[in-house]
Amino acid sequence: MKKFQDYNQQGGRFLRRCAIPMLLMGSLLAGCGGGGGGDTNHGSTIAPVSLKINAPADLTNVTSNPADTTTATYNNNTSGLISGVVLKRWKDNWLAQRPAGITGKLVILQVAAGEAGFVYFQPITPNPAVTNAAPTNAPVYLAASAEWVMTRNNGVISTPSLVLDGPSIDAELNKYGIDPVNDMIVIAQGAASSANVMSQGRAWLALHYWGVPTNHLALLNGSNQWQVTSGAMTAADFAAAGSTPPALPAGTYTVKSLLVDNTSLIASVGDMLSIVPSSPSGSLKGTGIFIWDARTNTQFSAGYRREANDGPAVGCGTIGVAGVTAYCNSINPTVTVYDYMTSFQNSGSRQGHPNGAMDLNFLNLLNNCNPAVAAIVGGGCTFKSPSELANYMNGGTDAVGNGLHTGYMSGTNYVETMVGAGNGYQPGDTAILWCETTFRAMITGIASSVVLGHPTRFYDGGMIEWSSLSNLPDSTGNMILPANSPWRTDVKSFFRPASNASLVATRQITNAYASNSNALIVLDKAYKTPAASSTSAPSGGAAPANPCGG
Repeated sequence: MKKFQDYNQQGGRFLRRCAIPMLLMGSLLAGCGGGGGGDTNHGSTIAPVSLKINAPADLTNVTSNPADTTTATYNNNTSGLISGVVLKRWKDNWLAQRPAGITGKLVILQVAAGEAGFVYFQPITPNPAVTNAAPTNAPVYLAASAEWVMTRNNGVISTPSLVLDGPSIDAELNKYGIDPVNDMIVIAQGAASSANVMSQGRAWLALHYWGVPTNHLALLNGSNQWQVTSGAMTAADFAAAGSTPPALPAGTYTVKSLLVDNTSLIASVGDMLSIVPSSPSGSLKGTGIFIWDARTNTQFSAGYRREANDGPAVGCGTIGVAGVTAYCNSINPTVTVYDYMTSFQNSGSRQGHPNGAMDLNFLNLLNNCNPAVAAIVGGGCTFKSPSELANYMNGGTDAVGNGLHTGYMSGTNYVETMVGAGNGYQPGDTAILWCETTFRAMITGIASSVVLGHPTRFYDGGMIEWSSLSNLPDSTGNMILPANSPWRTDVKSFFRPASNASLVATRQITNAYASNSNALIVLDKAYKTPAASSTSAPSGGAAPANPCGG
């Protein structure tokens, strides 16, 4: 089976994955308004289970763990985005240094192996001389990105690279012997790579979505080698091999022990359709919703404007090289020889963006991911400082003019405008983020939720799903969706269709007239509270109303 991709290979460079998640409308009204919950009776022989239903505002790192004081170095954090200084302190004396509220072991998950000489962090095994030996454990496991996503069906369409279902996340816990109630989990990228930072985010999202609290989750800022280059660690902190996963029996650990409902982290296509304005030039400023596309300018504009690494053009530089703008000069589509189809992904039917979206390539948020730069300064692929990330989200530009922008067609001309300082994210907004398959959007999401503490949701279906839900033909000559389907997203989008229908892959449409797009959320709620499976989802032929405003 062909693997769905969220990267473009342009000029020898890979821009990898990205996309965003979904939610149950009926139950989410309480979740969007604030924390809540209630008893769910499983039946006469099973005790009731009480789950706290969390809203996006409850799930940010700043909200959940206010003791963290994020600085430019991330050296003071005890969860969220941490530096190698913090991990070194923990590894050297875990029992004495573990954060408040953590009573279990330190588990390090690497989504990829590190650079030569820095392949794995040195595992720490229990000291038999210590009475309470188990918590001194610091195992290190390789847990690749493919383990944290799966193809799922929302009742309308099947989409790849979505958040794991209940049995799958439990299998991950037992594969690595993770106690989600007591352990501290650190997710590391391994070798310096923007794709590996995305994978860190996907592991974080899977665990957080299923209830692991933010104060039990940390993302290591920078690659393995960077920890030595930056002076946080030494070569002695690394080993050639990690730990052997214990593969505990199924049921040893389960997310059912986490009595929270964090499904509001995911936005469904129904949510998106209820939020997105009808006008191509429409704005969401002042609605309480901020939507951010993490893909390249080329994909956002459907090729009317090109970005660094997406093809030759006058004035187009390379992201990550100081003093060179990432954006190319405007393109006149009537004279250019540029093939806009080269930036299409996954054999999509169209390319562009939802109305009202803002765009800024995720690469702008990272330092030293570009191979040419890494060769000079030692790599690292670290996040920029909180002040720099906040500037981007607020609509400001960096030293070379990169920042959030909007785009739409005005007659026969594509119009793109920089948002400008103060016109991006507004205080109190809920940010909804995506890319192609919500891998790239994990980087924008970490910046938004983990570093800056903004209420954040992920449209997990991403553009692979959004662009599929169109009244456009596929390679069989059939329309993907009928003209009267309520799930047509092309009616609320700026887009250019594929140049030839023969290039468009078929999509697995479950029900073009489904009453809602919440099937997987219903299943996930039922996994923790079985009685929830009898709860009816909202009905109606059109996309459900947005429960979070806008």
